[in-house]
Amino acid sequence: MITNQKTWFITGTSRGFGRIWAEAALQRGDRVAATARQLASIADLKEKYGDQVLTLALDVTDPVQVKTAVTQAHSHFGRLDIILNNAGYSLIGTIEEASAAEVRQLYDTNVFGPLAVIQSALPLLREQGGGHIIGVSSTLGHVAMPVIGYYCSSKWTFEAIHESLAAEVKPWGIKVTIVEPGAYATEFGSQESLKFSKALDIYTDFKTQFTTALRKMERGDPRATPEALFKIVDAEQPPLRCFLGSRNLSEVRAVYAERLATWETWQPLAASAQGEAK
Repeated sequence: MITNQKTWFITGTSRGFGRIWAEAALQRGDRVAATARQLASIADLKEKYGDQVLTLALDVTDPVQVKTAVTQAHSHFGRLDIILNNAGYSLIGTIEEASAAEVRQLYDTNVFGPLAVIQSALPLLREQGGGHIIGVSSTLGHVAMPVIGYYCSSKWTFEAIHESLAAEVKPWGIKVTIVEPGAYATEFGSQESLKFSKALDIYTDFKTQFTTALRKMERGDPRATPEALFKIVDAEQPPLRCFLGSRNLSEVRAVYAERLATWETWQPLAASAQGEAK
C-alpha cells in the first residue's frame, strides 16, 4: 500500500481529460473509480490495472444512477479522497437557434449532473473527515463567446456553484478547486462531444468565420496536464481556481480590464440610483 495513495471518483473517463487523468492517477499508484456512459469504453482500464480500478457505467443525468455509483465506489474502496466532475459537452448554436429543450439537456449534463455527484458525495466526505471536490470548468467560465454561449453559461453557473460550495463545506475539511483548462487538443471538439442546434441561414457567414478562427487557435497538449493536477490535489492548501494552459490568464485579464473600465465609466450613473440611505 502506498502511504500517500489517493482514491479518485472521476466522471467522463472514456476520452479526453477524464481518460488521461484517470490513467495518470492509476500509473502513479492511486486508486480510481472510473465512470463512463458506456462501460465497454473503459473496460481496458480494468484489464490493465485490475483491483486498482473500479469501472462503473454512469450517465450523470440520472440522479439515481449517480447516487448508486458514488455509494458503490465509496463502499468498494472504503473512502473517496477526490471527486472529479469532468463529464460534459458543448452545444453549437447561437442564442436564437438553440431550443429550450437543447439548453435544458446541456444543463442536465454540465450543471445538474455534477451537482448530483457533489450532493451524493458530501455526506460520505463529511463522515470520513474530509476530501477534495474538483470541478472541471474552462476559461469560458469567465469569458463568453458567440455560437457557444449556452456552453459558456453552463460554465459560469458551474463556477458560481463551486465558489459557494467551497465556503459551505470548509468547516468539515472538504476542499474545492475549479480547474479551468484553456484550448487543448482533446476529443472535446469531436462529434461525440458536440451537439448542434438547428441552423438558421441568417447566421451562416458569422458562424463560418467563428469556427474558422477556432480551428486556427493554438491548442495545448492534454498529456502535459496530469502533473499540474497532481500538484493541486497534493497541496495542503489547494487553490479555489487554477488555470491549465499558458494563455488563459492574459485572456481573462483583458476581459476583466474591459469590464472594470465599463463599470468605472458608468459608476456615476450607478451611484445616482442608490437613493437615500434607509
